[in-house]
Amino acid sequence: MASDGARKQFWKRSNSKVPGSIQHVYGAQHPPFDPLLHGTLHKATPQAPATPLKAKRLSTFQEFESSTSDAWDAGEDGDELLAVAAESLDTEVAMETARRVLRNHSQRQERRQLQEVSAPGQKPQPLAEPAPVPSGDLRLVKSVSESHAPCPAESASDPVPLQRSQSLPHPATGALDGTSDPSTLSSSALSEREASRLHKFRQLIAGPNTDLEELRKLSWSGLPQAVAPVGWEFLSGYLPANVDRRPATLQRKQKEYFTFIERYYDSRNDEVHQDTYRQIRIDIPRMSPEALLLQPSVTEIFERILFIWAIRHPASGYVQGINDLVTPFFVVFVCEHIEEDDADAADVSRVPADALRSVEADTYWCVSRLLDGIQDNYTFAQPGIQMKVRMLEELVSRIDEHVHRHLEQHEVRYLQFAFRWMNNLLTRELPPRCAVRLWDTYQAEPEGFSRFHLYVCAAFLVRWRKEILEERDFQELLLFLQNLPTAHWGDEDVSLLLAEAYRLKFAFADAPSHYKK
Repeated sequence: MASDGARKQFWKRSNSKVPGSIQHVYGAQHPPFDPLLHGTLHKATPQAPATPLKAKRLSTFQEFESSTSDAWDAGEDGDELLAVAAESLDTEVAMETARRVLRNHSQRQERRQLQEVSAPGQKPQPLAEPAPVPSGDLRLVKSVSESHAPCPAESASDPVPLQRSQSLPHPATGALDGTSDPSTLSSSALSEREASRLHKFRQLIAGPNTDLEELRKLSWSGLPQAVAPVGWEFLSGYLPANVDRRPATLQRKQKEYFTFIERYYDSRNDEVHQDTYRQIRIDIPRMSPEALLLQPSVTEIFERILFIWAIRHPASGYVQGINDLVTPFFVVFVCEHIEEDDADAADVSRVPADALRSVEADTYWCVSRLLDGIQDNYTFAQPGIQMKVRMLEELVSRIDEHVHRHLEQHEVRYLQFAFRWMNNLLTRELPPRCAVRLWDTYQAEPEGFSRFHLYVCAAFLVRWRKEILEERDFQELLLFLQNLPTAHWGDEDVSLLLAEAYRLKFAFADAPSHYKK
């Protein structure tokens, strides 16, 4: 590991002037591809020549792959990487948790191998569950031990269904004589575990004064859908911890919001506001999920929320990308009042009018809380986003130099694909259900939407490093980064992404002051 002085010198180079107001501003879509037009948005370091020099290559891709380290593989270097993080933090709990995760993965791999070699019709004897994780830093336990990385034997073309590691102890639910189906045992244990977590959430929320720090620890690995609405209200700082203050606070904030509607919404067609309102109406139909947002009542709600926020925040006003930040809050809050499991296609017209008014007001205030922490992303010239893209570039150059140089050699600039990641907080890169799961952790993590988000974006590149390195054409490489294959992702995939981001956060804890608490 480099010395402290070397680290300071390294990050000193990142203190270049943040691009100013004269830079080009882009909306929610990707910026143009012209590297000459937007060269001033990047640090003035010598760029790789258009025809890069041929480097010494290995004879086969398999040799190249075997000579590189993939943070998503649970190989022999897993403990070494985590030891790097522990060296700077001295966190025994993190090390113990990491070793337990790797041991759990090995046991699951052995179980799969037993299933493959067992005789037809014969079911292998299930392995004993690992011992429960010792008490300690619950944040470490939740973020690392409840997700796992794929084993090296798993092929990218033949994905193996992932199962979450069980961090909470549970009794055996079937016979251990080899006659029970392991998949049945796993499903039953998972259901029992989820019921236990739900009970913990409800106990915590029902208390006279909710412990918000404990709520964040529980929420890091995801909130059960039954408590997600009230959980998000707590985590966003909208709902007070004291149970006696909650009804009055909700009533007052809802009344305040609809007072804004009565006072300002009729001015949407005035000359001073008509351009803002027109842009909002153009952007909403482009959002997803279309089946939900194109319902007239939902469209009107989004128009009111975005317009009121824009005129009450003249420093930024409405900017493309803010509209996408409304969707996760609305989806979570409306789920409380619908029967369908899939809120993306729910018929909102069947929700009672009073309940829908509450959903609208709660969504507005929670979005406002979120934007208060990242408003520089949407002020003139969007300096916050430009700075975060540059910070991501610096971070990736340290995490995976091969990927960083591959992008440089093919003249792919980070602004061309990461702008949207910062602007929309990955809501367009993931299915709506996965975006909600991601935001569970963002709200539980300190500075999740600003600081931790950078590590998640870096983990995205680590996750797809093999595919990125295989692309040898500028256009194909950029199209891949702009359209990552996440359409069929589920909660497990998001959990793996978050686990990798959490590892990167500690492995590179000597980041500049922007990353510090």
